[in-house]
Amino acid sequence: MGSKIKAWLIFFLFSCVVAAQTEKVTNGVIEIGSDLQLFVDTFIIGVMDGVHLKMHTPVDEGNVMNFDKPWEGPVSAFVTVMKDGDLFRLYYRGKSNYSKDGSKDEVTCYAESKDGIHWVKPDLGIFKIHRTKDNNVVLAHASPVTHNFSPFKDTRPGVDPSQKYKALGGLEKTGLIAYISPDGIHWSKLQKNAVIPSRPHDFDSQNVSFWSEAEQQYVCYFRTWVKYDKRYRSVARTTSKDFIHWTEPVEMIFGNTPHEQIYTNQTFPYFRAPQIYISLAARFMKNRQVITEEEAKALNVNPKYFNDCSDAVLMSTRGGNRYYRTFMESFIRPGIGLDNWVSRSNYPALNVIQTGPYEMSIYLNQDYAQPTAHLHRYSLRLDGFVSVNAPYAGGELVTKPVTFNGDSMVINFSTSAAGFVKVEIQDLDGKPVKGFELEKSKEIIGNEIEKVVTWKDNPDLKELNGKPVKIRFVMKDADLYSFKFK
Repeated sequence: MGSKIKAWLIFFLFSCVVAAQTEKVTNGVIEIGSDLQLFVDTFIIGVMDGVHLKMHTPVDEGNVMNFDKPWEGPVSAFVTVMKDGDLFRLYYRGKSNYSKDGSKDEVTCYAESKDGIHWVKPDLGIFKIHRTKDNNVVLAHASPVTHNFSPFKDTRPGVDPSQKYKALGGLEKTGLIAYISPDGIHWSKLQKNAVIPSRPHDFDSQNVSFWSEAEQQYVCYFRTWVKYDKRYRSVARTTSKDFIHWTEPVEMIFGNTPHEQIYTNQTFPYFRAPQIYISLAARFMKNRQVITEEEAKALNVNPKYFNDCSDAVLMSTRGGNRYYRTFMESFIRPGIGLDNWVSRSNYPALNVIQTGPYEMSIYLNQDYAQPTAHLHRYSLRLDGFVSVNAPYAGGELVTKPVTFNGDSMVINFSTSAAGFVKVEIQDLDGKPVKGFELEKSKEIIGNEIEKVVTWKDNPDLKELNGKPVKIRFVMKDADLYSFKFK
């Protein structure tokens, strides 16, 4: 077999290596049940006419926390944020100097908040750092794990209370080492040896893991390197039933999109639709220099960190080894000011959390390698990553065949004063189901997170439960962010 044919065959087989999807699809029919449906990808979309997918820009809410402690410093990074009951928790790397990755000065720091906006750094008294135990360090003297320690709360049913919180950290020389904690504050090794061995992977980034409710297994997305026209930072995925034994990793693919450097992948189950994993990735533009050496000196940027720039991009996945890159454009652009255009700035934190009745928050590292290094907050409406957008002239979207379960249908939408959304339920031939015709749909006007869709004479949706149908949305000057049956 010729080398070109052999290379093509290997690529084809590799591209087909896909683990189980989070949604069940039978004979072309997607079983959505009562799961919330987003439009971050085209998975559920059948036909669009006169409408398009619109990515929405998060609102800049400003600085929420400075990395100003002696054990933190300008290269603090790899932030994880989570909502844990009534408490918001935040973990990140503290690094007091510009030593090599995995150096002994790296520590894992902790902050907490009651609202996700105002953060405090408690004096935990666990480790003596810089000659004091009055600090917010939850892990120290554990290099290189503390270089990129990334925890999560384990929601697996029946999880051992002593392992309620889990984390991974490590570099190429160690592999990924697992840690456990009963309270998210006091951590210990799960076992001596790495649970995910290193070669051929480097792990020199934030490597994220979680319990997947949809897949009923642990999932880890981690740093790897791939070779296309040149060597690129990329992402691989592995899964586990017990957090100790992991499957052979597979490289993630990105569809027919340009190759770009993905520095951190920040992949997580969206809290309102856990069958969809959102990735707020850091796109790294190596050697794309914006500021001059003189400007870098004026900002007091470390000389190693002004030759590149980066921003945040939006991706998604539904299990398996495929990311949907629905948009190549930036999700969050670097802000005004040269301080935002240094290397390794604008890296998103892991996870998105709800910080208000209609609001969720996204956090970014900013002013990297500068004395002003801090964490920035951005806000977005619930489900507000992407919408189906209709202009004043109007348009429509018809889903692929689906089955659902629920007594009512609700949508997250907004319209202008002149706009509207109407809904029709069709059979597989595209014919309206009796009682759910477009002309019987009540015109929906306004701006709500959860609005019930109604039809004239109130036909019973229960009769359609489990039956394959298509959903038709007819819209004018409107945005549709999500829908579900309940």
